[in-house]
Amino acid sequence: MTKDQQTQIEAAAFRGLVKHLQERSDVQNIDLMNLAGFCRNCLSKWYAAEAQSLGLDIDYAAAQQQVYGMSIDEWKTNHQTPASDEQKTLFEKTKPLHAEISGHR
Repeated sequence: MTKDQQTQIEAAAFRGLVKHLQERSDVQNIDLMNLAGFCRNCLSKWYAAEAQSLGLDIDYAAAQQQVYGMSIDEWKTNHQTPASDEQKTLFEKTKPLHAEISGHR
């Protein structure tokens, strides 16, 4: 496999993941964080960071638009539900397992 082929495969896998997350708007970010340690916001931050490292003018909000398929405000209005006390407690408990974003968890 060439480096270009690997990049094409990785890009296709990312697009598939993003498409799936856009279709599964019933799955809340806090549940993703609690189960897998990453969420749509993590993907958005990774996307923006890589774009910026390539000298592209793509900020976090633009990256969220790509990942969510809409503005974050629109997504919150249409799909986000309040987190339960149980979800918040589990979020705090699983913090050491959350994805690293630019040196932060």
